[in-house]
Amino acid sequence: MNNIPFLQTKFWAEFKGNHGWKPYYFKYQNGILNEDQEYCSVPAEGQIKFALLLRTFSLLKLKKLSIAYIPLAPNFPGLDQNKSEEYFLNIESITRDLKKFLPQNTICIRYDIPFDFYSPDERDNFNKDAINYLKSKKSIISKTAVDIQPPDTTILDLSKSEDQLLSDMKTKWRYNVKLAERKGVQIECFTKDNAGWENALDIFYQLFEITGKRDGISPHAKSYYKDLLCRNSSENIQVRLYLSKHENDYLAGIITLFSNNDAVYLYGASNNIKRNLMSTYFLQWQAIKDAKKFGSRTYDFYGMPPREDPNHPMHGLYLFKTGFGGQNIHRPGSYDAKLKSTYNLYVIAEKFRAWYHKVFLKKLKGR
Repeated sequence: MNNIPFLQTKFWAEFKGNHGWKPYYFKYQNGILNEDQEYCSVPAEGQIKFALLLRTFSLLKLKKLSIAYIPLAPNFPGLDQNKSEEYFLNIESITRDLKKFLPQNTICIRYDIPFDFYSPDERDNFNKDAINYLKSKKSIISKTAVDIQPPDTTILDLSKSEDQLLSDMKTKWRYNVKLAERKGVQIECFTKDNAGWENALDIFYQLFEITGKRDGISPHAKSYYKDLLCRNSSENIQVRLYLSKHENDYLAGIITLFSNNDAVYLYGASNNIKRNLMSTYFLQWQAIKDAKKFGSRTYDFYGMPPREDPNHPMHGLYLFKTGFGGQNIHRPGSYDAKLKSTYNLYVIAEKFRAWYHKVFLKKLKGR
């Protein structure tokens, strides 16, 4: 796998290791799985490498439980992604080998399947076939009700020129970028090496709190974003914070991750004022240009609804992200390999938690 997702970099695994997860690193070659003490996310020929994250928690009055999670991996070279049976046979084999490296209280291993489909129907057919196959074989693997990573996104090809990228945008998007510039919107960019970046983070977090109240979402603690911004990397990864400003008003902000492979729009926030100045479009355009200069191959908008559906609560997000002219990508989402019977109780708790945050709290805040 040449295009290593940022979720499989040591940078990201170590970052998550500072926020409730314990990273493990593995290499798999000639049917043998070993821990990888000198992990590099780019595998040698014939080798599979992946990072695994382990989280330990309490569920009701039960003893401590753990869940293992492998984001967007493993990927088996030469495997036809339309052959779900072959893929899950490999996953079952990996699962058996992984068990001896994990704590005894690990209730499941969660896999994010690293396949890209170009229509939601193709992805849905893959999942349908996989679910039927796994049920028929009474496999320990099953589709989850809750996906960890957003399975749908849109990705820009940064090998194109700036003029071509602009040309590929919807007409209104190009107009909005130029409108913001014409109206005097300014973009400020910060890394950990820039003076004033901590003050910029304070401003971003204030915008995030405004966004949370408006849209019914809950940001991480400020320390989470601070750690992400000030973390060093040996993999040529850089995290940047962008703010848009008009006169003395900060209008919006985004946090992006740049690497030699992909640039990723991770987090965004916006104010309730001067929205007519279209600063969010201008912010994205600046980040896209900077990602291209950095050497990233693609720019990933990272998360949106699967289809253009006016009835979807995030329809506006779909329109915003797809308007920049990228290729829509649809992934299968998460599958769990069950290791303990207590996993069944965990599934019930996870479904309740998802309903509470995505439905109940949003309705409560919308009153």
